[in-house]
Amino acid sequence: MPLASTDRVLAATPLAAGAFNVVLIEQLEAVLTGAARAQLPVIVQISENAVAYHGALAPLAAAAHAAIDATDVPVALHLDHATRTDLIEEAVARGFTSVMYDGAHLPWEENVARTREITQWCHEQKVFVEAELGEIGGKDGAHAPGVRTDPEEAARFVADTGVDALAVAVGTSHQMSDRTATVDLDLVRALRAAVPVPLVLHGSSGADDATLQASVYAGMKKINMSTHLNAVFTGAARAMLEADPALVDPRRYLRPARHAMAGEVARLLRQLNTPQPAPVTASAHR
Repeated sequence: MPLASTDRVLAATPLAAGAFNVVLIEQLEAVLTGAARAQLPVIVQISENAVAYHGALAPLAAAAHAAIDATDVPVALHLDHATRTDLIEEAVARGFTSVMYDGAHLPWEENVARTREITQWCHEQKVFVEAELGEIGGKDGAHAPGVRTDPEEAARFVADTGVDALAVAVGTSHQMSDRTATVDLDLVRALRAAVPVPLVLHGSSGADDATLQASVYAGMKKINMSTHLNAVFTGAARAMLEADPALVDPRRYLRPARHAMAGEVARLLRQLNTPQPAPVTASAHR
C-alpha cells in the first residue's frame, strides 16, 4: 500500500495510533508485520538519533519506503525528535509524511518562533508537524518526571505556531526500562479540552498497559514507543545467544528478535484500540 499521510493514519485509527521507533531494518519489518497482523494503521518513526547512528537518513528511508509499499495497512513515515532544520528538509524531500520539531529545550519565545517557521514551511510541502511543549523527562539526560504541560500554555502554543499535533508532559519519561510511570489523567483530560489538535504521549515505554489504555480514553491520540520494543527485540536476541554461545550467524538471533517485536507491536496496537468498557450502572445488577 502506498505511504499514507499522518493525518489519514490518525483518522483511520479507531482510538489511538501506535507510533513505533525503528533503528534496524529488522525492527522496521517487525513494526509493519505487527500492524498487518493486527490490521490496524501504524506510524513508523525514525529519530534524529537513529539517523546519527547510521550516519545518513537515505538508507533507512529507502528501506522504509520499499517495505511500506508491500504492506496492506495504512502506514505513515515520521521523523522523530528532530532539532536540525536541514534534517527536516531532507526528510520532507525523501517523502516523510510528518516531522516532529523538538524545540522544547528553547525559551518560550524562541521555541514558538522556530516552530512556527518550520510549520509554515512544512505545510507548504503538505507535511504534518508535531511539536513538544514541557520537556519530556529523560531526554538528553534531563530526567525530570515532575515536569507538566500547562493547558493554557499548550493552547496558546498551538494557536501561535499552527502545529498539527502536540507532545505534552503528563508524567512519562523517555528511556524508561520499567513500566512504572504514573500518568496524570486529569491533566490529559484538561489538555484534551484546551488543545484543538491531537495529543501525543512520548515516553510511553514507561507506562503499563492499563495506564496506556487509560491515557487513550482520557484523550491521547498518538502513542510513541521505542525503549519497550527495543527491550523485547533485544531480549529475544539475547536468549538465542545465551542458548548457543557459538552462534555467529546474525540471522539466527535477529529472526526471533524480529518475530518477538512483531508480536508485541500487534498486541499493543490492539490494546490501544480496545473500546472503553461501558460504565456499570445500578440497573445492570437488577
